[in-house]
Amino acid sequence: MRLKNEFKKIASWISPPQLFVMGFGALILFGALLLTLPISTTNGEGLSFVDALFTATSATCVTGLVVVDTGTTFTHFGQLVILSLIQIGGLGFMTVASLFVLILGKKITLRQRLLIQESLNHLTVGGIIRLIRHVILFTVIFEGIGTLILGLYWLPDMGWQKSFYFGLFHSVSNFNNAGFDLFGHFRSLTLFVDDPVVNIVIMTLIVAGGIGFVVIAELVEYKKTKRLSMHTSLLL
Repeated sequence: MRLKNEFKKIASWISPPQLFVMGFGALILFGALLLTLPISTTNGEGLSFVDALFTATSATCVTGLVVVDTGTTFTHFGQLVILSLIQIGGLGFMTVASLFVLILGKKITLRQRLLIQESLNHLTVGGIIRLIRHVILFTVIFEGIGTLILGLYWLPDMGWQKSFYFGLFHSVSNFNNAGFDLFGHFRSLTLFVDDPVVNIVIMTLIVAGGIGFVVIAELVEYKKTKRLSMHTSLLL
């Protein structure tokens, strides 16, 4: 109990922006450590810490730069670590954490609401839970449709397991504007030059994700709130 009180006391000294940065740093470090494990790479040796840290940072911050080939270097475990970092980084770790809190039936504290408001560039603390639900729903719909279309399109050439796995990975990666791919040998999507289906699906995911979860959610809510955040106003 005493240790818990001390932890709360220390946490109270940290501002929401500081905690936000620290959370991202912890997520990157955890992802990097997972990528150094032998189970993460096809050669069974794991990445060097420097390469793992770079990859985890690139995935979490949805930058897409790579120092090793994602498709040939990593096992399914390693690829799923990268995919998770992309998704959490794209949504925001506080949004994901809040989702788990809601699933468990717990209440989100005022401090947590302030952190979410900061991470989502929301106008006020009010309505933040509804915004989270809209963000998650928006993400699931777009990534789900992308996975379905790409999975079915690649099915004849890859078989259903690989096609839908590739569909999921590339839908999440492109919706979050991360740019990671699994086609190997640093080819990216060059295999699909002049392919209208793949190009249109990927472009749609990039644009939808680029506009952002919060912008779409605020537009949906505009009839009720009659307000848009500065972030949304500037983007539009």
